[in-house]
Amino acid sequence: MKRMCGQPVEQVPVKIKVKTDIRDGSSKDTFELTAFGQYYKKENARFLQYNEEMEEGTVKTIIKISDQDGLILRSGAVKMRLPFQMNKKLRGSYDTPYGVFETATLTKRLVHQFDEQTDIGSIDLLYEMSIQGAQSGTYHLVITFQKEEEK
Repeated sequence: MKRMCGQPVEQVPVKIKVKTDIRDGSSKDTFELTAFGQYYKKENARFLQYNEEMEEGTVKTIIKISDQDGLILRSGAVKMRLPFQMNKKLRGSYDTPYGVFETATLTKRLVHQFDEQTDIGSIDLLYEMSIQGAQSGTYHLVITFQKEEEK
């Protein structure tokens, strides 16, 4: 249990499946990832946290979702900050070995649910992204997660 602002935060161990569809004009790429991480609530937001092993090293990802907005923070081998708010264009950043690139996200769909009875949740995020002002595609992120029974 982590303590934040003096209040205990219950972290639920979860198995996470991330499916990303990226459309750029007529081409479409799909990436899938399975990871193990933590799900927790803090104040009026919900957090999903997991590590991803990449060629460049480990990437720690934190996804924060509330009723009005969302945020994807990645740190480690990849550093990225992508903010989301329905129908708003928001600036973020993508830190690479070649420099920091400015990103912009325009959120089309942001839906989050978690069923306390089944301990199954999902995040459905659809957004357009540009990097340094150039359109990089439409991203559809579907994240499903469920409580992992501790052995």
